[in-house]
Amino acid sequence: MNNVREVDVNLRIVTLVRDILASQGYKVDLFQEFSSELTDYTALVLLAIHADTCDFINGKATGFKVASIGKVSYPVESQNLNNCLIDRYQYRTKMNYLGNTISSDSEEFYNYDEVNDYTTASIIETGYLNLDYRTLTEKTDVVARGIAEGILCYINNESATLIAANSQNVGLPGAPTEQEKRFILPGIGSLTP
Repeated sequence: MNNVREVDVNLRIVTLVRDILASQGYKVDLFQEFSSELTDYTALVLLAIHADTCDFINGKATGFKVASIGKVSYPVESQNLNNCLIDRYQYRTKMNYLGNTISSDSEEFYNYDEVNDYTTASIIETGYLNLDYRTLTEKTDVVARGIAEGILCYINNESATLIAANSQNVGLPGAPTEQEKRFILPGIGSLTP
């Protein structure tokens, strides 16, 4: 509809997320969603970043979704990551949270069950490419900041309640040591020491 491809929107978002996390001292590896390097991959976080359909569904098809993916060996950790992503993303973007029902076909994704059990994995659908198009393409920095702050919230074991913190300070207090820093942001990326 908008002559935009999901892969282009996702790549722009994940590149900005990578840059934000790199500014906090993290190294981010970007992967394709079907990368063989994800087999038994161990990291603090695996985050698949996607956008929802560009088809017009109805006037209420706007907002974002977050859900766990793959094996959930540590449900508390998985829920903490999801809560942080929901909280920080909603705070930054002002978008509605639509729940944990991901509309993308999970069979089209990489087999996240092959990721190491110690890796906490989630997916975020950042918004609809139809009604959320302007936010995703014109406020991409805000979208990326919300995702990055959600990841940092989880890593730093912060409270997942709406915050009004200065985004430049998020992640600095109690930041992990260089040996502890490791992420994945597939669908396009990942982070390693």
